[in-house]
Amino acid sequence: MRTQPNLASRIANAAIVVLTFALFLTVQTPSMQAQTYSVIHNFLGGPDGDEPAYGMAIDAHGILYGSTFEGDEGTGTIFRVRHVSSGWQLTTLYIFTGGSDGAVPYGGAIVGPNGSLYGTTAYGGLGPCVTWGGKTGCGTVFNMQPPTSSCKTALCYWGESVLNLFTGPNGATPYGGQPIFDSAGNLYGTTYSGGSSTNCTGGCGLVWKLTRSGNSWSQQVLYTFTGTAGDGAFPWAGVVFDVAGNLYGTTEFGGAYGYGTVYELSPNGSGWSEKIVYSFQDGQDGGEPYAGVILDHSGNLYGATTIGGSGAGGTVFELSPAGSNWNFQTLHAFTRQAGELAGGPVANLAMDSAGNLYGATGGDGAYGFGSVFKMTLSTGNWTLNSLYDFTGGNDGRLPRSNLVIDSSGNLYGTAAGGQLGHGVVYEITQ
Repeated sequence: MRTQPNLASRIANAAIVVLTFALFLTVQTPSMQAQTYSVIHNFLGGPDGDEPAYGMAIDAHGILYGSTFEGDEGTGTIFRVRHVSSGWQLTTLYIFTGGSDGAVPYGGAIVGPNGSLYGTTAYGGLGPCVTWGGKTGCGTVFNMQPPTSSCKTALCYWGESVLNLFTGPNGATPYGGQPIFDSAGNLYGTTYSGGSSTNCTGGCGLVWKLTRSGNSWSQQVLYTFTGTAGDGAFPWAGVVFDVAGNLYGTTEFGGAYGYGTVYELSPNGSGWSEKIVYSFQDGQDGGEPYAGVILDHSGNLYGATTIGGSGAGGTVFELSPAGSNWNFQTLHAFTRQAGELAGGPVANLAMDSAGNLYGATGGDGAYGFGSVFKMTLSTGNWTLNSLYDFTGGNDGRLPRSNLVIDSSGNLYGTAAGGQLGHGVVYEITQ
């Protein structure tokens, strides 16, 4: 297990500590009553991290976990945010060095069955892939364990173990896809590039599985995307299981029209079979889905695209099983103004126990800096309401992460910018 190196020599100002209470900004949102937007942490750009990334997670105790693109080493962090007294407290759990431990954990980390954290880094490790900060590597799968003894200082780092090193043929650059567990404790995920296909420079990406045996993990490639007209290419997001054990995900490109796909992987005894559930056309349906899909209790899939739709800003969509086929429906179309970034969500949607959908957009909203929205189903129709529109000021801008929901129905996510310019963690209470 790799432990975090001593950072004392690189912390020049004792006031810049990882355990820092949030600088609060509270805004009453006019669009819907009885909800409040609050910044619960402003990133300082040092050991606590800089520019929060795509993945957020929450455990059974309401503790939040996330990641940043950069930090004190410039190669990303994993952090924890939890209630302390009447405020919130952020602790950096690990700072990646960009070496064999990896660099830039786009997808954040998930809480595993044993309470430790699991995730991927897009860079670092081994292999001849993308160079980040002068360090070359194809990315990693990692596990983080809390220290075995109590910490005596404010800087209390977790230990990191690399479970798998991507090298190119077995995958490369896992970006926004958080890994998931099956009931047996195996891990599944995607890589954006790599694999055996020669139709894409550097490979078209793949779906992988890690099986644990004692203290070691072995990797299996479940499917390699080919990038041909009938197949997808470049899966940005991860995968999700249905009750029958099938996996579902999206690819940003490929498919019959080149604008991405929703795919299904089904175990067939000796391996896995792939089926393209839907190919996006960049019309009313949207195109280029960065976000993955989620499932409701009826087996319907929900996701989002970043382009297309009636407003050219992406869509929220539903795919409903119909025998051996699927019915596609556009639930909402976002409007992209000139010069805006992606209108639709770039991270997975969330669903509460009542079946309402939530998401964050990076480039629409009343001010063009993104929004947090809620979609409600009533008499067969979905209605979208904005819970908060980012102004691009101290409240942050361009929210790229997924949203997580606590037991009280409060929402949490991250955004760039903010009071100090390095990003924020926010809460929306309902």
